[in-house]
Amino acid sequence: MIRVTGLDNKEFLLNADHIEKLEQIPESLIVLTNGRKYLVKETIEEIVNRVIEYKRKIFIQYTK
Repeated sequence: MIRVTGLDNKEFLLNADHIEKLEQIPESLIVLTNGRKYLVKETIEEIVNRVIEYKRKIFIQYTK
């Protein structure tokens, strides 16, 4: 799960494994595999970095 901020300034958690597509329009549009769409304040680069960090944490836990 990654933490993102909606346009209403409320933070929420999003399952990073369900992200299908990211667009910058100028806010970031996250499209999930189920078709749901979320507009968030974070840039695409920030979202990608959070997904990488999340995946890295999971990988490290399973390789110990």
